[in-house]
Parts: sequence; C-alpha cells; structure tokens
Amino acid sequence: MDILEGIKSRRSIHSFKEEQVNKETLKQIFTYGSFAPTHYMKERWKIKVYQGDGRKGFIQSIMKSYQRIGMIKDDDHPKTLKTIDSLSSFLLAIPHHAVIYYEQPNDKIRNEEEYASICAFIQNAQLAAWKFGVGMLWTITPYMHDPQFVKEIGLEGKRIKIAAVMQMGYPKKIPIDKGRTPIDEKLEFVEC
Repeated sequence: MDILEGIKSRRSIHSFKEEQVNKETLKQIFTYGSFAPTHYMKERWKIKVYQGDGRKGFIQSIMKSYQRIGMIKDDDHPKTLKTIDSLSSFLLAIPHHAVIYYEQPNDKIRNEEEYASICAFIQNAQLAAWKFGVGMLWTITPYMHDPQFVKEIGLEGKRIKIAAVMQMGYPKKIPIDKGRTPIDEKLEFVEC
C-alpha cells in the first residue's frame, strides 16, 4: 500500500467482526506506531490492550464511571439496567480496546510536546493497522478523565493521563469517503 493512498483511504471503523487480531499483528501495528516523532526520544506512550475476557472488567469499570459522572443513572431501575446491558454488549462486541496512556511531565510545555508525539504515535498505528486490514476508532470519552476509572483499570500515579482509547478489530463495514474540505480554504501563505 502506497503511503499517500493509505493516508487517503484509511477510515474510522465503527463496527467490527468478532474475530480477534493476533498478538503478533498488534505488536507490529504498535511497533510501526513507535516510529512517530517524539521529543527528546522520550517515547512516553504506553499501551494496555483489553481483549477476550479482559474486556469484561474494563467495560464494568466504564459503566461504573458513567454512573459516577452522571451519564447513566446510578440506580436499579429497569431502564438503567437495560441501558447498561445494551452499552456493555456494544462494547463487548469490539475485539480490542487499546488504552494509550502516559505519565505527564511537570512542565506544561513539555506535556504538550509529549501529548503531540502520542497523537503522532496513534496516527502511525492507525495507518499501520490499515495496511494489515485492521480498523480503529480513536475515542476520547468522559471516563478517561475519571481518576477512579484510571485507578480501577490498574493505572497508578497522580500524573497518569489516558490520551485515547482505540477500539480495534477487523472492519465489518468500511464507511464511504465523505471527502475533505479543500486545503485552499484552510491554507494561507504569508510572504511579507
């Protein structure tokens, strides 16, 4: 796959086949991700992949977080239980949930640099995954900002930050190309 074609053809995937991606392929995907530019060669990104039965505890922690932060009611009402069951089933149908996290440096500017390099890591991983026929959805969700959730999934430390959760698997359906805004509408050359 030509790199420019890969950049244009990659899509965010919202529905996945049940089949898991083997660990060696996942390692290759994240290895290619690691060639992202990184400030001072810190490579701060770390990855926790929840798959198989490991997804169950992860998803239970998500549901508890959603109740803590008020996205789902914290009661035993049948409607609440149905919502939890429905959302849990949806999340369990995703073969892999990759939590991308890092320890934030104290310096705010350095932290922005590290977060930017982690975003580059994620984009590289998405492009590599596409080459292997694996789709991803880059999610930023409210539970990522819940300190209790972070602790429940085994990430310790006051400075730990989840940068993204990547939903991963073989695509069941690939969305159509919706196009992009012409770059001329976004680009300005300043020469004087």
